[in-house]
Order: sequence, then structure tokens, then C-alpha cells
Amino acid sequence: MDLLLLLLLPLLGAAFLAGAGASRRAPEINALFSFGTFAAACALIVHVIRHGDLLLGEQQFFIDPFNVFLVGLTAFVGLTTALFSRPYMRVELAHGRLTPGRLRLYHSMYQLFMFTMLLALTTNNMGLLWVAMEGATLSTVLLVTLYRTPGSLEAGWKYFILCGVGIAQALFGTILLYVAAEKVLGAQGVTALLWTHLDAVKGRLEPKVLALAFVFMLVGYGTKVGLVPLHSWLPDAHAEGPTPISAVLSGLLLNVALYAVVRSKVLVEGSLHSRLPSWLLMGFGLASVVVAALLLWRQRDIKRLFAYSSIEHMGLATFAFGMGGPIANFAALLHMTVHSLTKSSIFFSAGHATQKAGTQVMEHIRGLITLSPTVGWGLMLGSLAIVGVPPFGVFTSEFLILTTAMRVQPWATPILLAALAVAFSAIFSKVQPMVFGESSGRRLPHQPALLPVFVHLAIVLVLGLYIPPYLAHWYRAAAQLIGGR
Repeated sequence: MDLLLLLLLPLLGAAFLAGAGASRRAPEINALFSFGTFAAACALIVHVIRHGDLLLGEQQFFIDPFNVFLVGLTAFVGLTTALFSRPYMRVELAHGRLTPGRLRLYHSMYQLFMFTMLLALTTNNMGLLWVAMEGATLSTVLLVTLYRTPGSLEAGWKYFILCGVGIAQALFGTILLYVAAEKVLGAQGVTALLWTHLDAVKGRLEPKVLALAFVFMLVGYGTKVGLVPLHSWLPDAHAEGPTPISAVLSGLLLNVALYAVVRSKVLVEGSLHSRLPSWLLMGFGLASVVVAALLLWRQRDIKRLFAYSSIEHMGLATFAFGMGGPIANFAALLHMTVHSLTKSSIFFSAGHATQKAGTQVMEHIRGLITLSPTVGWGLMLGSLAIVGVPPFGVFTSEFLILTTAMRVQPWATPILLAALAVAFSAIFSKVQPMVFGESSGRRLPHQPALLPVFVHLAIVLVLGLYIPPYLAHWYRAAAQLIGGR
């Protein structure tokens, strides 16, 4: 029942808001559906904690500690983003950047996007996982192009083409996975793609076919993660789409895509009995950290700046999953959590700052601490958190990743340290004048929705100081499921 509500509420919300999404109360209705989804996610979490893994819907849905924590995180950030978007999108409508029809499209596609992500996380079927990821692509294309400017249309087209090509590679990898499974499980139709069935027989699957399948799935889903060199769509989509969509793209969609990669890695590594998938993840992850850190220096647009920061952090989580082992997997899961919360809070603050300045060019955003102290402090604290300043949770996860790398992959440690130092100096040098520089504007004409900003940052701060025992147990159970050395 909890899973049914979890998936049904955003789907019903999409259908309802397709008709009522332009009404005066549409933002509140959107938030209400998101709250219902979050409540269903909490109920599902409690059920898994009490009763263990769940197999539902004729085994088409599978819930374990790995995906249930991502379900909770997705529903929570989806709720806070819906709350943030209430005043933000009303200001966009008042400024003439949106029409009522486009506002209806925004609310409807937002709920559909949430549905596709939750479906991808909860399905047990690797084929249905691919369908859900394709659905997430199609719904976000419409959201990225919401403003219908030349820049947003170009970004949406680029996003559609690159992610479309990438998801086609993932489809071919899924087909290869089915070919290997059919030889072991027999002609069971789509049930041969059930992850639990595949995991039970992964040691008997054809290694060469699985190795080739993983390459295609890594390239395909890695495009959605934003791994270098498949990352070029991500900064454009963030810069041109509405700020709430930038928050959920960075905070949620990248996590879901990385989840698909890790689920595939578990199967393939069990079949190959080798470290090839791990080395591929470490290679792509390390390249993403280094390239993104260097490109941060070249950015002039505030949303592009933090988009490249997302590439860097997802690369770091990918590298950690590549190292494997209980500590690295634990650190990667923690990093996914704190990055999602921190980056979404940064985009919330950046959204209000750009509305105030009327531009996303960082050189023209100055004196936020004077014009709106809460926006200024939100952006500064979020930036300090994302660059790994203690005692925020990003520092804790990065510390665990680096100390594990020193032990098991010492050659990568200096590269990671140098890249993180470059990223720190780039972000801090660009954010500091925006917050504390000389003001040349007026105070915000509207009351910003900053409760989600400080709620997120408070959680990230707590996770840097103290991880509750039940949450630590949750991470350890998920890390054990992922496996590795």
C-alpha cells in the first residue's frame, strides 16, 4: 500500500495539475501532492526498517536499504523544492518570464518527473528501470525549455540529443544483459531482467557478455550522471532551466542515474570476478573530479558554476563506489546524501539572488548580505558546505573517501586533493564578492522562501557532527549490499 501511494500520488498529481496547474492555488496543490509522496516514502522506510526487504507487484518492485534511503531523500528534496518554487515561480510569472500555460506545464511535469525517478528507484526490473530513466529525460526536457528562449531551446535540444544517445547505449547494455540472463534463467520473458533473479545467478552469467553490457550501461547511465566526457549537457540545462529544476536535477536525477550504474556494477562484478567495473568507475570518477574542478575557474554564470560543482561531486561519489569496500561505499552513500541537500539549498539561494539582480552573471551580483541577509548567508553557508569546510557533512564524506583512497588507491590521493583544492579556491573566490561585495541594487521586492535552504543546511551540519545510529546502520546495510572488496 505504501509503495502504491508513493507511485500513484505523483502520477495523479501530474494528471490533476495538467488541468489545474495554472490556477492561483496550483503551487500549493503541487506542494500538497509532494507532501503526500514524502509521507508515503516515510511509511515505506518504516516498513523496511521493521520487516526487511520487500518484493511486490509480482516481483516487479524491490525495496532494500540501498534504494529505500534514496527514495526518502528524493521525496524529501522533492517536497522542499516544491515549497521553494511557490513564491519563486509566482515572481517569474509576475515578471513575464512565464505564461499561465507554461506554469501549468511546469507543475504537471514536475510531478511526472518525481514519478519517473521514484519508479526508477523502486523497480526490480532492469528494463523498467531504463523506461523510467527515459521518462525522466523526456519530462525534464520540457522543464529545461520552459522559458522558450533561444538559449533554453538550445540547452533542451542538446540535453535531449546527448541523453537520448546515452540512454540508447544503456538500452543496448540492457539487451545484452537479457541475452546473458536468458541462457541461465531460460525464456522467462521480462522476468529474466528482474534484478533479484540476476543477482542470485550472477556467478553463472557469461562474463564477456556482461563486461560488454556494463560498458554500454556505464556510458548510457553515466551520461545522465554527468560523468566526463559525457557531461556537456548538464551546465547548459542548469543554466537555462528554472531554478527549482536545477535543484532537482543536481540533487536527485544525478543520484538516480548513479544508482542505476551501481546496481549494474553489482551484477557484472559478481559475474566477472574481476575489478574491471571498479576500475572503470574510478577512471570516469577521477576524470570528472579533475576536469570539473578546472572548468569551475572559467564560469561567469552562477548556475553553470554550481552545475560543474555537481559534476565534480558526482565524480567523487563514483570514484568511491569504484574503490568499493564497506568504508568507501558508506562514504559514497553519505556523499550522495549531503551533496543532494547542500546543492539544492545552494540553487534555492542562487535563484533568489538572480531574481534580485535580474541576471545570472556573477559579476553583476554583489552585496547580497546587504540586500537580503538571509539569501546572502544561505548562499555563503551553502558554498562553504559544498567545498568541504568542516563541520559540514560534505567534509565528513570527503574525509572518508580520501582516507580510504590513501589506503587502497594511494596513487589517486594527491590528484583528488589537488582537484578539491582547485574547486575550493574557484568557488570561494567567486561567491565571496557576490555575498560581501559592495551593493549596487535594491532589496528583494518579495519575501524569499528560505526555510528549505536552512533546513537542508541544518541537516548537512548535523550529519557532519553526528550520524544517528539508525541512519549509520542504514548506510552500512546498503554498503554491504553493494559489496566490493
